[in-house]
Amino acid sequence: MNLHELRAEPGARKSSKRLGQGVGSGTGKTSGKGNKGHKSRTGGGVRPGFEGGQMPLARRVPKSGFNNARFAKEYRIVNIGTVSEKFPAGGEVSVERLVEAGVIHSGCLPVKLLGKGDVGAPFFFKVNAASEGAKKKVEAAGGKVEVI
Repeated sequence: MNLHELRAEPGARKSSKRLGQGVGSGTGKTSGKGNKGHKSRTGGGVRPGFEGGQMPLARRVPKSGFNNARFAKEYRIVNIGTVSEKFPAGGEVSVERLVEAGVIHSGCLPVKLLGKGDVGAPFFFKVNAASEGAKKKVEAAGGKVEVI
Protein backbone atom coordinates (compact mmCIF):
# COMPACT_ATOMS: atom_id res chain seq x y z
CA MET A 1 0.00 0.00 0.00
CA ASN A 2 1.27 3.47 -0.91
CA LEU A 3 0.29 6.94 0.28
CA HIS A 4 -1.64 7.69 -2.90
CA GLU A 5 -3.81 4.61 -2.28
CA LEU A 6 -5.10 5.76 1.13
CA ARG A 7 -8.78 6.63 1.25
CA ALA A 8 -11.15 7.66 4.05
CA GLU A 9 -13.74 5.18 5.27
CA PRO A 10 -17.07 5.48 3.47
CA GLY A 11 -19.25 8.00 5.32
CA ALA A 12 -16.31 9.53 7.22
CA ARG A 13 -16.19 12.61 5.01
CA LYS A 14 -19.72 13.98 4.97
CA SER A 15 -20.25 17.24 3.10
CA SER A 16 -21.75 20.07 5.15
CA LYS A 17 -25.37 21.05 4.65
CA ARG A 18 -25.63 23.86 2.11
CA LEU A 19 -27.90 26.53 3.55
CA GLY A 20 -30.15 28.85 1.59
CA GLN A 21 -30.25 26.79 -1.62
CA GLY A 22 -33.94 27.27 -2.36
CA VAL A 23 -37.22 26.41 -0.68
CA GLY A 24 -37.15 22.73 -1.72
CA SER A 25 -33.73 21.95 -0.20
CA GLY A 26 -34.88 21.56 3.39
CA THR A 27 -32.97 24.58 4.66
CA GLY A 28 -33.76 27.15 2.01
CA LYS A 29 -35.36 30.59 2.19
CA THR A 30 -34.49 31.51 5.82
CA SER A 31 -31.55 29.04 6.08
CA GLY A 32 -32.88 27.39 9.22
CA LYS A 33 -32.92 30.66 11.20
CA GLY A 34 -36.68 31.15 11.36
CA ASN A 35 -38.45 34.40 10.53
CA LYS A 36 -37.17 37.82 11.56
CA GLY A 37 -35.61 38.67 14.89
CA HIS A 38 -32.14 39.43 16.17
CA LYS A 39 -30.67 35.96 15.64
CA SER A 40 -31.89 35.74 12.03
CA ARG A 41 -29.85 38.76 10.94
CA THR A 42 -26.32 38.80 9.63
CA GLY A 43 -23.98 39.05 12.61
CA GLY A 44 -26.96 38.43 14.87
CA GLY A 45 -26.71 36.96 18.33
CA VAL A 46 -25.97 38.44 21.71
CA ARG A 47 -22.58 39.15 23.29
CA PRO A 48 -21.24 37.02 26.14
CA GLY A 49 -22.84 37.96 29.45
CA PHE A 50 -25.94 39.52 27.87
CA GLU A 51 -29.07 38.62 29.82
CA GLY A 52 -31.84 39.86 27.57
CA GLY A 53 -31.84 43.44 28.84
CA GLN A 54 -31.81 42.42 32.51
CA MET A 55 -28.92 43.94 34.48
CA PRO A 56 -26.06 41.43 34.02
CA LEU A 57 -24.71 39.51 36.99
CA ALA A 58 -21.28 41.14 36.68
CA ARG A 59 -22.91 44.55 37.20
CA ARG A 60 -25.42 43.45 39.87
CA VAL A 61 -22.83 42.03 42.26
CA PRO A 62 -21.12 44.64 44.47
CA LYS A 63 -17.41 45.17 43.93
CA SER A 64 -15.43 45.05 47.13
CA GLY A 65 -12.06 44.11 48.50
CA PHE A 66 -8.61 45.61 48.38
CA ASN A 67 -6.45 45.63 45.28
CA ASN A 68 -2.82 46.60 45.70
CA ALA A 69 -2.26 47.46 42.01
CA ARG A 70 -2.44 51.23 42.62
CA PHE A 71 0.10 51.12 45.45
CA ALA A 72 2.49 48.38 44.27
CA LYS A 73 6.07 49.48 43.68
CA GLU A 74 7.48 48.43 40.32
CA TYR A 75 11.13 47.36 40.10
CA ARG A 76 13.61 46.52 37.38
CA ILE A 77 14.67 42.97 38.24
CA VAL A 78 18.35 42.01 37.99
CA ASN A 79 19.62 38.52 38.81
CA ILE A 80 23.09 37.86 40.23
CA GLY A 81 23.86 35.37 37.46
CA THR A 82 23.26 38.00 34.76
CA VAL A 83 25.55 40.48 36.50
CA SER A 84 28.26 37.81 36.89
CA GLU A 85 28.17 37.19 33.14
CA LYS A 86 28.46 40.91 32.28
CA PHE A 87 31.10 41.71 34.93
CA PRO A 88 33.20 38.52 35.41
CA ALA A 89 35.92 40.38 37.36
CA GLY A 90 33.47 41.69 39.98
CA GLY A 91 33.88 45.19 41.39
CA GLU A 92 31.38 47.94 42.09
CA VAL A 93 28.04 47.63 40.30
CA SER A 94 25.65 50.58 40.35
CA VAL A 95 22.46 51.35 38.46
CA GLU A 96 24.44 53.49 35.97
CA ARG A 97 26.88 50.64 35.22
CA LEU A 98 23.97 48.21 34.70
CA VAL A 99 22.44 50.61 32.14
CA GLU A 100 25.80 51.03 30.34
CA ALA A 101 26.31 47.26 30.18
CA GLY A 102 22.79 46.75 28.79
CA VAL A 103 21.57 44.64 31.70
CA ILE A 104 18.63 47.01 32.22
CA HIS A 105 17.04 49.35 29.71
CA SER A 106 17.04 52.54 31.76
CA GLY A 107 17.50 53.74 35.30
CA CYS A 108 14.10 55.40 35.58
CA LEU A 109 12.68 52.60 37.76
CA PRO A 110 14.26 51.36 41.00
CA VAL A 111 16.46 48.27 40.65
CA LYS A 112 16.01 45.12 42.75
CA LEU A 113 18.70 42.45 43.01
CA LEU A 114 17.54 38.82 43.09
CA GLY A 115 19.56 35.70 43.93
CA LYS A 116 19.14 33.58 40.78
CA GLY A 117 22.54 32.41 39.55
CA ASP A 118 26.02 32.12 41.03
CA VAL A 119 28.57 34.73 42.10
CA GLY A 120 32.14 34.09 40.98
CA ALA A 121 33.86 37.26 42.23
CA PRO A 122 33.31 39.81 45.00
CA PHE A 123 30.74 42.43 43.99
CA PHE A 124 29.83 45.71 45.67
CA PHE A 125 26.25 46.44 44.67
CA LYS A 126 24.51 49.82 44.98
CA VAL A 127 20.86 49.07 44.24
CA ASN A 128 17.43 50.21 45.46
CA ALA A 129 16.42 46.82 46.90
CA ALA A 130 17.78 43.29 47.27
CA SER A 131 16.37 39.95 48.33
CA GLU A 132 17.75 38.13 51.38
CA GLY A 133 19.03 35.28 49.20
CA ALA A 134 20.90 37.70 46.95
CA LYS A 135 22.53 39.41 49.96
CA LYS A 136 23.66 36.05 51.38
CA LYS A 137 25.20 34.92 48.07
CA VAL A 138 27.06 38.21 47.54
CA GLU A 139 28.38 38.31 51.12
CA ALA A 140 29.45 34.65 50.89
CA ALA A 141 31.57 35.57 47.84
CA GLY A 142 33.21 38.42 49.78
CA GLY A 143 31.08 41.26 48.43
CA LYS A 144 28.58 43.70 49.85
CA VAL A 145 25.10 44.97 49.00
CA GLU A 146 24.31 48.62 49.74
CA VAL A 147 20.64 49.65 49.52
CA ILE A 148 20.39 53.25 48.30
